[in-house]
Amino acid sequence: MNSLQSRKQLLIAESEINRAQLVQDWKSMAKEAHLLADEMHTVRSVASAAASLIAGLASFRRKKSASPPPAAKSSWWQTVFTGVRAASTLWLGITANGHDSRTK
Repeated sequence: MNSLQSRKQLLIAESEINRAQLVQDWKSMAKEAHLLADEMHTVRSVASAAASLIAGLASFRRKKSASPPPAAKSSWWQTVFTGVRAASTLWLGITANGHDSRTK
């Protein structure tokens, strides 16, 4: 084998190594992109739940400030009912976001 043929064989071997490295890098980048997308989905779910909570609290404050001041103190069961209603709204918001992530 002369020097030109051996040089050609070395270049072919180097190209194969570079090709294999490129495939490995591409797979690594794709894996990182999927992990980033999963993290963004989690952040979106948490932000959506927080927005639901804030909207519920804002609605509760609007209703409280819009109503005339009560002549007498409200009963404890009305306070519990209002709290349960706010918690159920939050719970429905959280479970709806969790249901979306399981179906995708």
